[in-house]
Amino acid sequence: MAAENIDEVVDGLAEIVRDAGRAGDRVGYFAALYRQVTVEVRTAIHNGLFDDGARMDRFDTLFGNRYFDAYDAWRRDRGGPRCWREAFGLLDDSDTVIVQHLILGVNAHINLDLAIAAARTSPGEAIHELRRDFLLINDILARVVLAVQDSVGAISPFLSLLDQVGGRTDERILDFSIRQSRQEAWYNAVLLAGQHGTEREATIERLDVRAAVLARLIARPGGLVRPALHLIGGSESDDVQAVITHLDRAMEQRPARQGTDEPR
Repeated sequence: MAAENIDEVVDGLAEIVRDAGRAGDRVGYFAALYRQVTVEVRTAIHNGLFDDGARMDRFDTLFGNRYFDAYDAWRRDRGGPRCWREAFGLLDDSDTVIVQHLILGVNAHINLDLAIAAARTSPGEAIHELRRDFLLINDILARVVLAVQDSVGAISPFLSLLDQVGGRTDERILDFSIRQSRQEAWYNAVLLAGQHGTEREATIERLDVRAAVLARLIARPGGLVRPALHLIGGSESDDVQAVITHLDRAMEQRPARQGTDEPR
């Protein structure tokens, strides 16, 4: 699939979420998170929060199409960027917990796709004009992360217990991963915006390799994280369709909790 605007990105993501729910496919986990982020970005565009709403529509469309291209390549012949192959390759692994699936998607989409989409939206010196709008999305991501972390806690009881003992553990994992990655993505976007041809391709290759290495660390962490994930997995719902539905309604469920879950 190929989107022409942000509305088509939202529709494409909604279609993936629906199909994944019917099939019990864990690809719907990240797609549900990403759909809600995109809806929030579209709302911000309509409300005039960005310096250039039309530019952000183009940016989000390029960004969304990177995900669609990777998803289509995987379904077609298990192809696509290395980091997405790592993420999609674990969809049938019942030992990979919900938070891992979410972070694997975040890793591939932000550590590879985001810089590429930004550089294509504003090549050359124009990239610097994009910076404020690029960083503004961090606030949108923070709101969605808070909503999704609550949804994860409801369907992953042990992770919810870690929240109470350790202080919103899953939120810290997700939020740190997203914020740190987006900061690095901006520097990579500036780099790519000034490159062409083989130099640009070499940088993209390097970003893909690095994101693939990170994906393997996320999938198979060492130390005490591994047994903790095993316990988390044993407490999670194995009803994939129900989990997708729950995650996809995270932002709808959040208003009742506003005022109690602001970023820390």
